[in-house]
Amino acid sequence: MNLIKHVSLVVLFFISTLTSFAQAKSDDAPNLSNGTIDQQFDYVLRKSGNFKGTNGQAYEAVKRSMFLTLRAHTIDSLNTLKSKLESSKNTVETQQKEIDDLKSSLNSTQSTLEATNLEKDSMSLLGMQMSKTNYNVLMWTIIAGLLALFILFVYKFNNSNAVTRDAKKALAEIEEEFDDHRRTALEREQKVRRQLQDEINKQKGI
Repeated sequence: MNLIKHVSLVVLFFISTLTSFAQAKSDDAPNLSNGTIDQQFDYVLRKSGNFKGTNGQAYEAVKRSMFLTLRAHTIDSLNTLKSKLESSKNTVETQQKEIDDLKSSLNSTQSTLEATNLEKDSMSLLGMQMSKTNYNVLMWTIIAGLLALFILFVYKFNNSNAVTRDAKKALAEIEEEFDDHRRTALEREQKVRRQLQDEINKQKGI
């Protein structure tokens, strides 16, 4: 009697365990209240009845309530997906705008940097901006030109001084020759006068 009682208790416990396990598995299984849309479609197909039409074609009979529930869930999922897509689109547009702003800021910074480098590497001459290289070339060209003009001026000055010295020397020689000639002429004239006076004196003595 006790053995039968124990066996009965074990059987009841086993049946209760199987029932609880089946119930838990049933609760965890996808249905119209949980699971993905694909799983809900599978659930509806499993719960639908099938029959053949008069043409021999197989059909699935779905409860209207299950169909409407599945339709509502599908629409909700589509709306949620659409909302996520809109949100993603807005996020992408916002990020694209930020990227464009960053590009614009980067281009502006690059332009400012180039202008700064150009200003740093250039010199102003008579209101015109020139690179330091061109400025240095121009300055050295001007200096070389002025130096050449100075050398030419010194050469012409020295040449002019030499010509002036030669002219003065020639003039001095001419003046000296003229003085010698005048002195010689004067001496000759005096000699002629003395001779003339001597002749006059001789004539008077006769």
